[in-house]
Amino acid sequence: MKEIKTCIWDLDGTLLDTLEDLADGVNHTLRAFSLPEKTREQIRSYVGNGARRLIALSIPDGEINESFDEIFTEFQSYYREHCRIKTKPYDGVLPLLEKLNSLGFKQSIVSNKPDAATKKLASDYFGGLVHDAVGEKPPIPRKPAKDMVELAMKNLGADKESTVYIGDSEVDILTAKNAGLRCISVSWGFRTKDELISQGAQTICSSVSELEKALTQNT
Repeated sequence: MKEIKTCIWDLDGTLLDTLEDLADGVNHTLRAFSLPEKTREQIRSYVGNGARRLIALSIPDGEINESFDEIFTEFQSYYREHCRIKTKPYDGVLPLLEKLNSLGFKQSIVSNKPDAATKKLASDYFGGLVHDAVGEKPPIPRKPAKDMVELAMKNLGADKESTVYIGDSEVDILTAKNAGLRCISVSWGFRTKDELISQGAQTICSSVSELEKALTQNT
């Protein structure tokens, strides 16, 4: 098996702990429309398929709710201004990215967040540690479609044989499968180890040190 030289990273739940800001944004929006709030664990289970799906799962009748567009716009507006209040990189992530760079790895983020937000968060939190960031931007379909990952690989000049996709959810497992890539799942994010196993995860790392070993064992 060819050694890993390129890492494609999911963002929320993998590199960044964004759950608290997402939960605050959802519940602010629900309060604004006199809708029942959601627990942190409910919101955790809703994350992974983009902001529109997050709000659809959080309100009665989802996208067919007659006020959906207004509710979604309110969430987007609030979250855009409050997405960095409690958000932070998971412990050990920054040193890992630094080490991978020192070893010559190419690295990109692929997220179902809007493209502008993905690029801003990548720049704000990781500076030059990742070489590219791709978010949701029509007409490219979002994950688990393979298109965003393939765009990231093209931007990096990467090949499938030396690339691994790293994420924390069933969406990421399916994304890697659709893109024909090896997948490493991490269990510190928005899904438990048991949930990841039930969705077909084959390689699961429960700590950043385990992940570092998995990525660099052949270097």
